[in-house]
Amino acid sequence: MPEPGLPKSGAPDLPDIAWLTRLANEMFRTQLDNPSPSAPLPVGGFGLAPPSTPLPDMPAPAITAPGEGELRTLLAGEPAAPVPAAGATPPGAFGGFGLAPPSTPLPGVPNLGASIPGEAELRALLGGTPGAPVPLPPAQAPLAGATPPGAFGGFGLAPPSTPLPEVPALGTALPGEAELRALLGPALGLPAPGTPPQASPGTQATSSFYFLEEAGHGVPAVGARPDAAPGTNFDANARRSDFPILAERVNGRKLIWLDNGATTQKPRAVIDRLVYYYEHENSNIHRAAHELAARATDAYEGAREIVRRFLHAGSVDEIVFVRGTTEGINLIAQSWGRRYIGAGDEIVITWLEHHANIVPWQMLCEQTGAKLRVAPVDDNGQVLLDEYGKLLGPRTKLVAFTQVSNALGTITPSHLMTQMAHAVGARVLLDGAQSVSHMRTDVQSIGCDWFVFSGHKVFGPTGIGAVYGRTDVLEESPPWQGGGNMIADVTFEHTEYHRPPTRFEAGTGNIGDAVGLGAALEYVEQVGLEAIAAHEHDLLQHATHLLGQIPGLRLLGTAPEKAGVISFVIDGLKTEEIGRALNQDGIAVRAGHHCAQPILRRFGVESSVRASLALYNTHADIDALAASVRRIRAGASGMI
Repeated sequence: MPEPGLPKSGAPDLPDIAWLTRLANEMFRTQLDNPSPSAPLPVGGFGLAPPSTPLPDMPAPAITAPGEGELRTLLAGEPAAPVPAAGATPPGAFGGFGLAPPSTPLPGVPNLGASIPGEAELRALLGGTPGAPVPLPPAQAPLAGATPPGAFGGFGLAPPSTPLPEVPALGTALPGEAELRALLGPALGLPAPGTPPQASPGTQATSSFYFLEEAGHGVPAVGARPDAAPGTNFDANARRSDFPILAERVNGRKLIWLDNGATTQKPRAVIDRLVYYYEHENSNIHRAAHELAARATDAYEGAREIVRRFLHAGSVDEIVFVRGTTEGINLIAQSWGRRYIGAGDEIVITWLEHHANIVPWQMLCEQTGAKLRVAPVDDNGQVLLDEYGKLLGPRTKLVAFTQVSNALGTITPSHLMTQMAHAVGARVLLDGAQSVSHMRTDVQSIGCDWFVFSGHKVFGPTGIGAVYGRTDVLEESPPWQGGGNMIADVTFEHTEYHRPPTRFEAGTGNIGDAVGLGAALEYVEQVGLEAIAAHEHDLLQHATHLLGQIPGLRLLGTAPEKAGVISFVIDGLKTEEIGRALNQDGIAVRAGHHCAQPILRRFGVESSVRASLALYNTHADIDALAASVRRIRAGASGMI
């Protein structure tokens, strides 16, 4: 009686097994070279044909493909493992089921060299150990149009010992990723179909299938780095499902969002909260008006409390809602600044600043006769603290600096710089636009007088942000804008203003988006900023290593203390060309001056390519970025 899944040894119509292998893999290479939005990935990059792909014409063979029984024998030890037929490849080549071992060259076929996976490759994908049983779920119901149950669980492989029909009337197909994961995924904890494979940290993804490397597909290896922060429950792959937009496809490819420094994507929790507000709470505020007004007021003031808690401010009266960081800085400049800064006074900033923390101070200096002083940075993008200290003196009234550089990712020593400024009697404004989503903020511990940030940089809506101001500083500051809500009493002769924070919120505020901001901050609190920071640091190290190996690529900003920003240029390529090419691969980055022209010019460039990270990015995203940049660089050099 023949063994399951194998023909009788020496059958006259048995084709060369290696030839069959090469033929199948040529199909797979064609699939990779010509992707389409609907085409599934090959199984983990191991070269299985997509579901229901008919085999091309060839002589009628007697060889059979392994069915469910054989696969379960290999992975779970049920039923008893078959004995290879005479002349078949030894055990280890897909459990001895007669398939060619990995990397077996196929004779007589030009321009090929690929082979099908053996046991080692399959176990690398599934995480098993050779010879060890793997728990499997019950056989699945057949898919529409597939072969009956028992034929690889109904997923389209021929049942054991069933000869393939004569060609061209050939309907049997090999399973694709979706089928294999549907059968094995629930028991093995595999990611969903289409999830990009992960590569080990600091290494290039490798495969015995050379065309997979050329196509930029990594192959997972046993022990590959997971996208989870050590010692935490955080898992980036699990969190990705919280963000609906990450399922989008761009140019036929899954979206890889690495433009988080410009804006972050929004989790379902924020989207749902906004919908609920507009469906059930929408009204102008002031509780006494009516029921919906009371609901809107409670939601708005509840969001203020969430911001207070998130920043560890002492009171909700220290939180002012604004449109974003830019408006917050302008509020401080035109309110406190115009009252307390005069001719001859000095404002100190750094070379790292965003335009929003440069231009308002230039405008104030023009209005008042004050002077703007700038602290330099070293070649790694770190503030030179000795030089910064030399700029501080009795005429210094204000120091304004970023906690994280938007162009370089440099983390400034905010505690120390604040202490140094206070030592000479200066007030301190800290720009937190690029820090709030990456690290925990404690304004009381830092000791700053103001802290400003934008909601859309921390998974919230656009058009909303907040200013933290110490109570005494806000109390001594006059209103910036006049109008409704900010007044206690108005006559034609005099207006009495409310106390902070209402004094600074003239007109109808952005109530709905303030509520959405509160939901975003609660989401971040639930995930855990320490876990987010650890995960992003791991990604940053991985990206720095991979990009640093690309010839002609120069990293800008290599400070030891950095948040999730990688900024680079490539010799001979314009940054906008790189950005467009990455977009063709579905990768979103920012190419330009990032509203931070002075710091880029400090490094001798007018623009850079910036990839910026968030909690939902993975090592697969970094691998895809590096592979795409490498191909762009090679193409520009004529070395494809």
